[in-house]
Amino acid sequence: MNSEFSAYVSSIIVVCISSLIALVCAQGSLEIAGFPVLFICFGIAFLLQWLIFIPSFIWKTEHLYDLTGSITFLIITNIAFYFKNQLINTGLDTRSIILVILVSLWAVRLGGFLFIRIQRVGEDRRFREWKKSFPIFFRTWTLQGLWVFITSLAALTAISSQKIVELDITFYIGLLFWLFGFGFEIIADIQKSRFRDDKKNKNKFIQSGLWSISRHPNYLGEIILWFGVSIISLPVLESWQYLSLISPIFVFLLLTKISGIPILEAHAEKKWGTKEEYKIYKKNTHLLFPR
Repeated sequence: MNSEFSAYVSSIIVVCISSLIALVCAQGSLEIAGFPVLFICFGIAFLLQWLIFIPSFIWKTEHLYDLTGSITFLIITNIAFYFKNQLINTGLDTRSIILVILVSLWAVRLGGFLFIRIQRVGEDRRFREWKKSFPIFFRTWTLQGLWVFITSLAALTAISSQKIVELDITFYIGLLFWLFGFGFEIIADIQKSRFRDDKKNKNKFIQSGLWSISRHPNYLGEIILWFGVSIISLPVLESWQYLSLISPIFVFLLLTKISGIPILEAHAEKKWGTKEEYKIYKKNTHLLFPR
């Protein structure tokens, strides 16, 4: 199958699957003019990607890609919370407020970090060929819509739910997971940025700090924090809404099997695979979870 035709087909499949998941998880969701709030958030998540894709393709740039994804997290979670405030007048929903804050803090931190990095580095090497083709670049933006929606699905389902549950033990357990994962990811990113900024480390790989116990500690933190979000959301869910718990599973599979670790590991192997120091590091340091 032609790669460009395949890109169109896969984009359609992604949207169809996402829409079905949205409809299923929207059972028990608040509604606006007959439309579930969760489904509205789903539509916005994809429409924003396609909107920014247009100028990005025209100028053949990926500089707005990560920033757009992060802003979309902010927009859809806050929209879901806004509608909940408008439609339910039973007092503050503390759980939803905290979920919005947690997702927003993560999105602002990661979006700012990635935007500054792309400005400093100049390009994301993954996009060198993708941005030359309309359907392939379009698929990349569509997949970001999928990433935003499915990653935030548990939080969105809880925030847009008609059900309100007071804070309980699951909330505090989930919050601890989120705080640990968030801190772990931030520390790992800071350590790697400082390592790269040191000119003495040019063409070297980092193996200090958190990177001495995991080859991808930033991704480990990411997985843990979204697991925490799902735990916080759990008491609000019922019936088909439990499907939204695929969020942390999706994040784990995405980072370990598709776009994160496999790409970085292949690049590292190509760059340092013949060096004895890297072979020792790879042998003694676990891919993700510390030994």
